[in-house]
Amino acid sequence: MPQYLLLIHESEQAYQGAGEDSFNEIMAMHNDFGEAVKAAGAKVVSGEALQPSSTATYLRGTRTADVQPVDNPAPELKEVLGGYYLIEAADDAQADQLGRLCPAPYGYIEVRPIWDFSQAQ
Repeated sequence: MPQYLLLIHESEQAYQGAGEDSFNEIMAMHNDFGEAVKAAGAKVVSGEALQPSSTATYLRGTRTADVQPVDNPAPELKEVLGGYYLIEAADDAQADQLGRLCPAPYGYIEVRPIWDFSQAQ
């Protein structure tokens, strides 16, 4: 079954302003999402929430002698990567349908197919 990465991009500020009830409601949505994926005959392979972007390290020039840590390279972004699900779905259409069910109340979901190099010659 093809794999897809569902990238959850959201506003960190919106979460800071939301209360515990809102957080619990969103977590319930994520639990419901896992059940919806299963019910569709697809599979959640993995999924994680990321710590705030303020905890990230940004590196430029990797694998060179001039690797440099840099400040946030995109400070103007209003929505940042906050988590992901790696799913297996029948095809692009099913992955898109499941992406529509993935919670992102303060942003959007990016559905991205994973390259399958196992068939490469």
